[in-house]
Amino acid sequence: MDTRLRGEGLTLAYDDRTIARDLGVEIPDGSFTVIIGPNACGKSTLLRALARMLRPRRGSVFLDGEQIHSLPGKEVARRLGLLPQTATAPDGITVADLVARGRFPHQGLLRQWSREDERAVDAAMAWTRVADLADRTVDELSGGQRQRVWIAMALAQDTPILLLDEPTTYLDIAHQIEVLNLCAQLHEEQDRTLVAVLHDLNHAARYATHLIAMKDGAVMAQGDPARVVTAELVEAVFGLPCVVVPDPETGTPLVVPRARTSRLGRDAGHQPGPPPDRAPAPGRV
Repeated sequence: MDTRLRGEGLTLAYDDRTIARDLGVEIPDGSFTVIIGPNACGKSTLLRALARMLRPRRGSVFLDGEQIHSLPGKEVARRLGLLPQTATAPDGITVADLVARGRFPHQGLLRQWSREDERAVDAAMAWTRVADLADRTVDELSGGQRQRVWIAMALAQDTPILLLDEPTTYLDIAHQIEVLNLCAQLHEEQDRTLVAVLHDLNHAARYATHLIAMKDGAVMAQGDPARVVTAELVEAVFGLPCVVVPDPETGTPLVVPRARTSRLGRDAGHQPGPPPDRAPAPGRV
């Protein structure tokens, strides 16, 4: 399996709180990898480590065969982009100006704004369908529009690898699908490697080409969603009894939680009829 981005023997911690020990992951090149797992299992922590935002206590993250923390920050930012979970924009900034900030890693003392930068920004806004919002301020946009603008900024960075931390958080179902469809399109048509943290298991199974399932800071399984998403794994990772059936639209695994057994339905499926004193008399309609 070819991989430009991987982590080996990672121990990840915040101050005195250890999140994961001896964690190993490989991100297949050209994949749409999704990290899944219950709350507080270490998904976003792992993504931060892969993005060079968190230095492992032990182990290393490798980018193109080199330890990522040995590389200059701007060099990493030219190879790997990150859309954080809680991105904030300066007050009053326009869409065009925010997207243009994605070109910062390509700037320097001897290289200022260029035609190449302009083309990258225009292409990113066209891909994410925010070009008509260019002159509007970011704080006046809807949640779905803002998320597309942030993705446009990450695309303008023009990196072969893009990491997204819960890109559908706070969005309604229609905007969640819109953002995930956009991510799938970027993966398929631009041959980018995407790595996303998602909460919705069915969304992950539908869109991912590679899944990493985590629990309590450990990788429980990783691989093709059709192999990873089983009723046994879902119950082991999420504690959710379920059945897994083919999605009628895509054929990908679809997790269906088992129904709650009601008080009236506990008697082996018996369907109670009318009380005896209310039953119709023989021969009466």
